[in-house]
Amino acid sequence: MHLRRRSDVVGMLLVLHAWLVIAACILVFARWPNPLTWLVCSALIGGRQLGLSILMHDAAHRVLMRHSGLNDFAGHWFCGGAVGAHMYDYRPYHLSHHRHTQQDQDPDLMLSAPFPISASSLWRKVWRDMSGRTGIKQRTAQLRPTSGRGVSGVLLHEKAFVLCNLLLLSLLWAAGQPMLYVWLWLLPLLTWFLLFSRIRNIAEHAVTGDRHNRLRNTRTTFANLFERALVAPYWVNYHLEHHLYTFVPCWKLRQAHRLLINQGLGPQMELTPGYAAVLRKAVHTH
Repeated sequence: MHLRRRSDVVGMLLVLHAWLVIAACILVFARWPNPLTWLVCSALIGGRQLGLSILMHDAAHRVLMRHSGLNDFAGHWFCGGAVGAHMYDYRPYHLSHHRHTQQDQDPDLMLSAPFPISASSLWRKVWRDMSGRTGIKQRTAQLRPTSGRGVSGVLLHEKAFVLCNLLLLSLLWAAGQPMLYVWLWLLPLLTWFLLFSRIRNIAEHAVTGDRHNRLRNTRTTFANLFERALVAPYWVNYHLEHHLYTFVPCWKLRQAHRLLINQGLGPQMELTPGYAAVLRKAVHTH
């Protein structure tokens, strides 16, 4: 089946695309440093940081690239490692989510079960994300030594995250712009990346239909250009298709969607026209 075919070239181009967008945003802000360019560039970088996590997700499914060694190396070091996601820890956890989607054994059920929530609760979550509180809490927990794992053990386990970030800081320092690491990598990672990830998580499984129906317990959200730049990079909005066809690389999910529509399944599928519509569903109206 042509949807199964993976490609080392396309996979590498997607990873390269994410990093080129990040580099372009850094260059734009370095050339025209002002609040507006920072706002735009930092948001776009947050979207590509989410994009790197999505490409790591594809690698966890072994579909980012055709050769398994290259798939895992790129997914762990160039994608997940950069944003603090450990692909080898994520893989078994995430595959369990696919086996038990929206069931009691689903490890991601806690992300969707509380919805719908009040508008004030949603805004509190947004504020925690954009103020950096969520990000600082997560990174502190990630890098905190424990009784079972000392400082050296933490650094060894998180070496991809530590080395990727040290490399990026070193490159910007060598260019005479070390603070760009803070303004255009660390701050987006602690703010925009968490907000966009939250919105993506809500869209995928919150307030969907019958949790026992594979066509209704996962959502596909139609995304415009703005949404694809920020909350839906690399076709992640075709999430229902991904759950039905886990062997399909992200760049073929739109084809998988057309296949389902052509089979007449559209009326049975959980489809939503945009992320604003998803957030309206996720909030109590009374």
